[in-house]
Amino acid sequence: MRRREVVAVVAAVAAAPFAALAQQKKLPTIGYLSSNSPDVPVGEVAVFREGLAAAGVVEDRDAAIEYRFAEGNYDRLPRLAAELVARDVDVIAASGMPATLAAKSATTKIPIVFTVGVDPVAHGLVESFSRPGGNLTGVTQLIGPLAAKQLELLHEVAPNASAVGFLINPTNPNAATLNKIVGAAAENLGLMIIPLSAVDQDGIETAFSLGREKGMGALLVTGDGFLRTQGRRLIEMAARYDIPMMFDERDVAEGALISYGARRSEMRRQAGVYVGRILKGAKPGDLPVMQPTHFELLINLKTAKALGLTMPQSLLARADEVID
Repeated sequence: MRRREVVAVVAAVAAAPFAALAQQKKLPTIGYLSSNSPDVPVGEVAVFREGLAAAGVVEDRDAAIEYRFAEGNYDRLPRLAAELVARDVDVIAASGMPATLAAKSATTKIPIVFTVGVDPVAHGLVESFSRPGGNLTGVTQLIGPLAAKQLELLHEVAPNASAVGFLINPTNPNAATLNKIVGAAAENLGLMIIPLSAVDQDGIETAFSLGREKGMGALLVTGDGFLRTQGRRLIEMAARYDIPMMFDERDVAEGALISYGARRSEMRRQAGVYVGRILKGAKPGDLPVMQPTHFELLINLKTAKALGLTMPQSLLARADEVID
């Protein structure tokens, strides 16, 4: 072999490892921080991935995802957020207000895409809906007006219930705001609200017992990471106490009487789209905060029959789904 050919072969061999490294370039990393459990709500992560794919980002092909779930234990969130920051993720998807606050406290540099239920301007997450500024943007459903509407619908379902329990997790950052809004809505409807709280399974049993002692005729359950994990338990307790109960998600399909809320899949999908756009170069401060455009009303007639309730035809006509 000629000397020139030998040199060329040696150079090619020497360059091979660098070419391989180039092909194995480290993928950008998404930190997924959720107030919820991995499987509650059902499909939360799958829909987020759909949004990512719609933006041209496929997990394990275009980006890696580091998952962290608090499972309703909000005191875990600061540590989980710190872990993601320490791993130097490229963007954080924060599901729920507690997760968003933990991520916001952990970093001012890493972009954060939130999915929350509060007014993000009033709570200091962004400067405005149209121009968020800073390192945060996302999707919100404004749960204040939603909770008032849920109470109104529950009153239609159970018009004889003059006292309505309002079950909330007091450690949720939205608790004070929701108590105020639901209290005002109840006053307009001529109802008495019975404030109830639970931070663990024992608290749920206590809440139902206390509500019954105070004359609770119906129950409104607020959207909350911990309470979502207790959906089956809440439904069992409502059946035991013969209490019409309103959820904010599709738990109605599992036996609850009624649910009304934003189409959460739409929100989580949009969050995925935004994360994908940020990975492709968009700045969070330039992406307007989005709001859901679809809301779902679901009614379970089997549960209504068990409770001895007759659903108003006007309400059934407005329902997106009626379960027989």
